Amino acid sequence: MARERYIKLLLVACASLSFLAILLIFIFIFKESMPAITKAGFGNLFLSTQWNPDQGHYGMLAFLNGTILTTLGGLIIGAPLGIGTAIFLDQMAPKKMGTLIRRGVELLAGIPSVVIGWFGLTILVPFVARLTNSSGYGIAAASIVLAVMVLPTITALTTETLRSLPPELREASLAMGATRWQSIRSVLLPAAREGILVAVILGMGRAMGETMAVQMVIGNSRQLTFSLTKGTGTLTSRMVTDMGEATGVFRSALFAQALVLLVLAMLLIIVIRVVTRKRKA
Repeated sequence: MARERYIKLLLVACASLSFLAILLIFIFIFKESMPAITKAGFGNLFLSTQWNPDQGHYGMLAFLNGTILTTLGGLIIGAPLGIGTAIFLDQMAPKKMGTLIRRGVELLAGIPSVVIGWFGLTILVPFVARLTNSSGYGIAAASIVLAVMVLPTITALTTETLRSLPPELREASLAMGATRWQSIRSVLLPAAREGILVAVILGMGRAMGETMAVQMVIGNSRQLTFSLTKGTGTLTSRMVTDMGEATGVFRSALFAQALVLLVLAMLLIIVIRVVTRKRKA
């Protein structure tokens, strides 16, 4: 009994340590952000596109726009590819081919982001430049890079969701005369909708927090743009670019950008909890 009590206390301590670590990170980032919020002002930080720390302008709206556009672009490309790959692996692929593709997806997940970014810089950016007659840097290149990076996450989670469905669903659909594609489209995908949504949301979190790969292909410009082929920046790329030389309010403004990213990540987690709770209900 005493041993079980000690094990229980150890597990509680581990769980408490994880929660405490997250809480301390949030408190630290919030505390470091306060000087910029109080001195520079809320509007100067969150509602302005002017980023010129030498003149006291710390607007992050352009970088927030770049973060959102690159994340959405990566999902628009990567989510259909990931879901399609998962459907093929679970429902159509022969055993040997499925194993080979699955190993390839797992290998893709293990490639360091800087390697994918270097591939984008040396091959993708020149290709986009020739195709669009531009510099090649921008949201388009960053979105393609992010699509490659979210593909393993969406594929793996969608595959597990499809595998968790009762086999009776597919068997009943086929028994009623439906084709394999009709069974997938009308029965399996609706049944796995919540799990697929969770996979896409987790992929969105991965894309939103990516730094090195995006920094290498997005152009690191300070301008607000909606063009796919003009250089811009993201919150993460701006932080990693300026943190080494930032001091005072400038440094605090970068922490405010980190706070925005943290809040966005927390909102994604809340969405996941709501979706999974509805699924269990």
